Amino acid sequence: MARRIEPLTLPDLSGKSVVLTGGSDGMGLVMATQLAAAGADLVLPVRNARKGEAAITTIRESAPKATVSLRSLELSSLSSVAALGETLRDEEVPIDIFIGNAGVMNPPARQVTADGFELQFGTDHLGHVALIGHLMPLLRAGRARVTLQVSIAANQGAINWDDLNWERSYDSMAAYSQSKIAYGLFGLKLDRRSKAAGWGITVDLSHPGIAPTNLLAARPEIGRAEPVRWRPLISLFSRLGVLGTVESAAQPALMAATAPGDQGGRFYGPDGFRGLGGKPAEQTLYSRLQSSDEARRVWDVSQELTGVTFPGV
Repeated sequence: MARRIEPLTLPDLSGKSVVLTGGSDGMGLVMATQLAAAGADLVLPVRNARKGEAAITTIRESAPKATVSLRSLELSSLSSVAALGETLRDEEVPIDIFIGNAGVMNPPARQVTADGFELQFGTDHLGHVALIGHLMPLLRAGRARVTLQVSIAANQGAINWDDLNWERSYDSMAAYSQSKIAYGLFGLKLDRRSKAAGWGITVDLSHPGIAPTNLLAARPEIGRAEPVRWRPLISLFSRLGVLGTVESAAQPALMAATAPGDQGGRFYGPDGFRGLGGKPAEQTLYSRLQSSDEARRVWDVSQELTGVTFPGV
């Protein structure tokens, strides 16, 4: 049987404003529930309002006094991202914690976002880059702790600089790895920029290991009518304790977002064999996330593609 990983005991987050993407199901819902139970004022940007309402019901079953509200967001649309940014800026609530957890994985065939980007690169990376850019005034006002959820896929592959949108030869898993490498490099660059300019924002990365999450389930909206073929094996190894569970997979991002004394630029994941499962702990940064030259290149091209710019240092 699986080794039970106890959920983190979070600090008191009363009065803290938390924005969490991907919080309506799976490990995101686990994060949302723990954050709300710790007293956070939780904002969940969601694509599906029905799922969002169901998530609020689930959260309040565990945390009856939870302060949680929904906002509309489609990360694969830059206009939707901009609209959410405008909505939250108009509300003028400083953001204390931002967790960019939402994502898509392995569509069976190449798809593009509303803006013409390869779906995984456009959603997992560029959509979050644009959202963070639009929220910069609120993040700076709250001296926010930002956590970007990458993946063990960021420990393989590379950024396909000659064909970022995978128009010539599509490899779904390689494109997913690219999106997570780019996302991680951007986050670490943002942390360094913040330190240099005194923005007050700290940025950490996390990864969930491997667990039978909804990323692997049937996803008709991306053309996947059945779960990925290896999900039953992942579920088996999860039950045996070799891999993580949905609950344990949520813990590294929560540690990154709330660990006492964290000053940014750190990487968290499960502490088990090759980071596949286990308790949350600080990790050695993947080699593909260590290049400052690659990070600078990602920083520049991400702003160019999204049209969302960040202040100079």
